Amino acid sequence: MSENHNPRPSQEPSPTAGETEMLLFALERSRRQFAWKCGGLDAAGLNQALAPSTMTLGGLLKHLALVEERYTIDFTGEAPGPPLDAPQARTDPDWVWRSAAADSPEELYALWEKAVEHSRGALAAALADGGLDQPAKYGRWSDGTAPNLRRIVVDLHDEYARHVGHADLLREAVDGLVGEDPPRPADGR
Repeated sequence: MSENHNPRPSQEPSPTAGETEMLLFALERSRRQFAWKCGGLDAAGLNQALAPSTMTLGGLLKHLALVEERYTIDFTGEAPGPPLDAPQARTDPDWVWRSAAADSPEELYALWEKAVEHSRGALAAALADGGLDQPAKYGRWSDGTAPNLRRIVVDLHDEYARHVGHADLLREAVDGLVGEDPPRPADGR
């Protein structure tokens, strides 16, 4: 992973931060935890499962790239990018998990990083153009109601919160790496 291999810990927001700042802090902190847990591994490390599950860190990278793209549709209303633009991604829910084993570490890291950057940019533009109260531009509940972007950001964060726990267990099994946040650099920043 590029700069995400050993990302700096998230800066804590002000104790009086507003809703948007706190939501973005929580999402970015979970992204950084995930990047740290997946970073710097070779193909063997990314493809190692922890029985009885077949889940791998490589599969999680590709899955969360897909999730980022899925929620980006709600921020922009535009067609998705990779890996959600692959026909198999729309017809086979297990495709990302299976196909990740054939992708190189560089491809998986780049795919996830590109999806995160796409999502960050789309969310920033959406927040600047209507904030959290605006309706999602794609997703609908079963009754046809569009959730607001606040709900979309919470759902995206929840996806990371769930999978950071998986990544924590998988990474510990690969090489013993444990911890909640990336270590702080010697300069303390």
